[in-house]
Amino acid sequence: MKASELQSKNLTELQTSLIELLKEQFSLRMQRGSGQMGRPHQFKQVRRNIARVKTVMNEKLRSGNAS
Repeated sequence: MKASELQSKNLTELQTSLIELLKEQFSLRMQRGSGQMGRPHQFKQVRRNIARVKTVMNEKLRSGNAS
């Protein structure tokens, strides 16, 4: 997921993406806890995607308040 793709989305779509990513992160955390995690690099990717979505959401909120 690229930041340029996220910037084209509106806030409701970003919130939906954030919720999906948080659910995926929870699922991966449960898999890691039970020892069934097959792809440990995926946890890092999801965590960074969450950060990207939150950053773009924050940018949109700040620019909306400034104008």
